[in-house]
Amino acid sequence: MTPDFLYGTAWKEDRTAALTELALRVGFRGIDTANQRRHYFEAGVGHGLAAAYRAGVVTREDLFLQTKFTYQPGQDHRLPYDSAADLSTQVAQSLQSSLEHLGTDHVDSFVLHGPASGHGWTHDDAEVWAAMMRERAAGRTRLLGVSNVSLRHLEQMLASGGEAPAFVQNRCFARLGWDRDVRALCAKRKVVYQGFSLLTANPEVLGHPLVVGIAARGQATPAQVVFRFAQAVGMLPLTGTTDADHMRQGLASRALTLSPDEVRAIESLVAPRGPRGGR
Repeated sequence: MTPDFLYGTAWKEDRTAALTELALRVGFRGIDTANQRRHYFEAGVGHGLAAAYRAGVVTREDLFLQTKFTYQPGQDHRLPYDSAADLSTQVAQSLQSSLEHLGTDHVDSFVLHGPASGHGWTHDDAEVWAAMMRERAAGRTRLLGVSNVSLRHLEQMLASGGEAPAFVQNRCFARLGWDRDVRALCAKRKVVYQGFSLLTANPEVLGHPLVVGIAARGQATPAQVVFRFAQAVGMLPLTGTTDADHMRQGLASRALTLSPDEVRAIESLVAPRGPRGGR
């Protein structure tokens, strides 16, 4: 079961365990992390999970756990795999390390953190994707995804015979049409689009009179309007807030009602003029 909201654990460092536990206590059931010590403390996520299990807040079966494989250029010196090993071995070592960090025998989603090249889907990506599929076949993950991808990446991935991912996770900019072209491909292929940085990437939206007005009418915050909009257009939103009230407000955005006209207005709020939006 995929949740309708994810709690993101990047950039939390020594607060990771406490914030992961807090998110679970507040009501999040989806946790997003990565085996990339440069930006995540995945073992800290595991400590937070263990504390929540001990306290009876949740069981492993209640949760959706998502982690990622990150290529060496995206890592620092604290690698979760042998730097001299081939990519397939690195994928297996990374996921095994993640399972140990998270205290589980499987994750629900295993994501390629970003393609090897910003320009297109490469042979390295195809090798890693095949290795990830083998991890799924072995039962160490239920689903697979890709992150930080362009429309070109996805089109080339599918054209090369690659199996479509279950998830695409991208930073989502309103000024780029909320990643319109990638979302359209995802909708066509029944891929779930996970949107992150929905608030931090779009400060102009949070202050826009339209969004502020909708929030006031619904006795909500502009952030809640953005999260509800994301869900209304088919996104699975992420939040990485460290504030308990903001966590609660994020989850409470599910109850907010937006009209189809309001959804359309927010979607076209700061989209670029011209024949094409998106990337």
